[in-house]
Amino acid sequence: MNTTARPAFNDVRTEVAKAVVGQDHAVTSLLIGLLAEGHVLLEGVPGVAKTLLVRSLSQAMDLNNSRVQFTPDLMPGDVTGSLIYDSATAEFRFHEGPVFTNLMLADEINRTPPKTQAALLEAMEEHQVSVDGTTYPLPEPFMVIATQNPIEYEGTYPLPEAQLDRFMLKVKLDLPSPEEELQILHRHATGFRPTDLVEAGLKAVADADTIAAARAEIAQVKTSPEVLRYIVELIHATRNSPSFQMGVSPRGSTALMKTAKAWAWLVGRDFITPDDVQALLLPCLRHRVSLRPEAEMDGVSIDQVLTGLIATVSVPR
Repeated sequence: MNTTARPAFNDVRTEVAKAVVGQDHAVTSLLIGLLAEGHVLLEGVPGVAKTLLVRSLSQAMDLNNSRVQFTPDLMPGDVTGSLIYDSATAEFRFHEGPVFTNLMLADEINRTPPKTQAALLEAMEEHQVSVDGTTYPLPEPFMVIATQNPIEYEGTYPLPEAQLDRFMLKVKLDLPSPEEELQILHRHATGFRPTDLVEAGLKAVADADTIAAARAEIAQVKTSPEVLRYIVELIHATRNSPSFQMGVSPRGSTALMKTAKAWAWLVGRDFITPDDVQALLLPCLRHRVSLRPEAEMDGVSIDQVLTGLIATVSVPR
């Protein structure tokens, strides 16, 4: 496939690596989410560079970014914006909230009440905010990158299934290996400052136009009837699994197809294969299913069940 946009995304990974050690899987997943016009949920313990990752990505792609620390007292207007009385004009005017950006980091999204979590739903789904009967479009591209701590659940409000389903991917961030952690320490020992990415050498190698061009090319990636049938059979396998209380909805099958197309384009193909589908199965589906109590008691994980389902569905040739 002839393209002028793909090399820029390889350059983006190189630029992000100047600030973030390891986490190549997370960087690729964020790029796939952005190219597939979706949102990403990051799960990892504090201190694994989630905020730095988002800031580095926005720097490398010349995009605006904002970070909101979700807390129990955060109100919906603190995210979307609100009407403010202007004494000079004696009128109310809309003051944009931090959601009016390209990359929004919703830090610890499960620490804020459902009312504020729901304030993101329209923005994520419709790319717009409605206040007092007026609709305000969000900038393009727009992506929410939400984080949650997988260990500490005290004082949290677990995201309901309806909102989890709005995230195209759920990515687990691992702790660095000893070699990677040594590299992190060496960078900090030699003067690296996470707050100054320009000094770290990061430069913009892509922009909103590059993303738009890439999305147009990804839309042309071919999907054979056999591979589409394979996706449907995998989705139906989740619905028939005795380990799951709830299977994956059609939104999940659409997400699996879109992300597989984005991944195929990133690696240089103009068609998707069953391998592409399998590569995106876990991040695309792990947050859209829930285990039955008896499966939890047996000590199995969602990822284990999903991986096992792959073996039950015949792969098209």
